[in-house]
Amino acid sequence: MAKTTASRKQKGRNLQKEVVKRVLELFPELTERDVVSTPMGVFGKDVMLSEAAIVKFPYAVECKCQEAFSIWASLKQAEQDNRDKDLTNLLVFKRNHTDVYCALKLDDFLKLLRQNQ
Repeated sequence: MAKTTASRKQKGRNLQKEVVKRVLELFPELTERDVVSTPMGVFGKDVMLSEAAIVKFPYAVECKCQEAFSIWASLKQAEQDNRDKDLTNLLVFKRNHTDVYCALKLDDFLKLLRQNQ
């Protein structure tokens, strides 16, 4: 059982690191100190952002790397973990052998589209 738990936690860490890597690739002016994967088991967002990173990427990221999960429970967790209400909740998820997906409220998605017009 311990190995299974360790394996699941490693998958979660890997997804967090993937998000960090992609944000840093998208915004090369940010550094590894600006976008940080938080340790497993720490309350709050899965990706910590500096003030400079928040300007570029204003999202409170919750990562889930599981074969099956409740999207509703995960969205609720993202909302509860986001103490900074200026950040938009973003659920990033995947399972083995799939692409990485994300979910956010429709209003937040439409706001994002409006900003990019």
